[in-house]
Amino acid sequence: MKIKRIIAALLSCAVVGTCVLTATGCDGNDKDKDNYTVGICQLVQHDALDAATEGFKKALEEKLGDKVTFDYQNASGESTTCTTIINQFVSSNVDLIMANATQALQAAVSGTADIPIVATSITEYGVALDIENFSGKTGINVTGTADLAPLDKQAAMVKELIPDAKECGVIYCSNEPNSKYQADVISAELKKLGIDSKVYTFADSNDISQVVTKACGEVDALYIPTDNKCADNAQLINNIAEPAGIPIIAGEEGICKGCGIAALSISYYNIGYNAGLMAYDILVNGKNPGEMEIQYDSAPVYKYDVARCKKLNITVPENYEAIEG
Repeated sequence: MKIKRIIAALLSCAVVGTCVLTATGCDGNDKDKDNYTVGICQLVQHDALDAATEGFKKALEEKLGDKVTFDYQNASGESTTCTTIINQFVSSNVDLIMANATQALQAAVSGTADIPIVATSITEYGVALDIENFSGKTGINVTGTADLAPLDKQAAMVKELIPDAKECGVIYCSNEPNSKYQADVISAELKKLGIDSKVYTFADSNDISQVVTKACGEVDALYIPTDNKCADNAQLINNIAEPAGIPIIAGEEGICKGCGIAALSISYYNIGYNAGLMAYDILVNGKNPGEMEIQYDSAPVYKYDVARCKKLNITVPENYEAIEG
């Protein structure tokens, strides 16, 4: 998917006069509508994405009450299913699409240049949408919230919690471009701290066991970014890493619950809620998504898994909060 093709489609639409582009697409925005239909495409079911969807729906329900109807669809981790879901939303002419995770967003942008799209759980929109020199606004029918916590601080956690670590493995799914972005940045930050990094990738769930086993035999610690495949298979990763005595720093709380010792985690509920408020501004107040700044969680929190840290003899500073549940 190339952003240039999408922009060209928008320009073509404007030139030939087949539609009048507004914040909500070809049909314009009706502030006095009795009801709105919002299609939600979520890539996969796990704690983080579920929380984002919950927050998104809560915000719109608080603002619109029974005037909003949600068509929630889960793609079960398959990008091709995201495409099918988006095509259904476009055929139904929903008022807005919420895309939860990168593959859902990419499918939505490929599927429509007219229906407004609000995304969430996206690490880096420039990477996800193939926009060079991304400045914070997409310029097309897309806006949303990001789930990226400061990567330099996450690298520092390796040094702080695992002071004897000389080499840290970075594991992610090769099909997730935002995971590669995080891996590249975290590797550079680890190098600044005198820690070597080694990247391990897998193509699908079938490869995870072999890749994690190999990594655990070669490094002192592991880092896992906000990767949906890893989140979906966190327990499998833990079943290999914990017995091997390899501590894991995670990019978000959900992964940490499954296999990590600690995470600098944003609130997925909050970024979903804020995405819902952005959707309201588009639907009711006529905001243009392409001119709305991507929003970030401004207050990520240091979290740790009590039992796992105790088992691996990890000393945790006082500014870390215990993960509940």
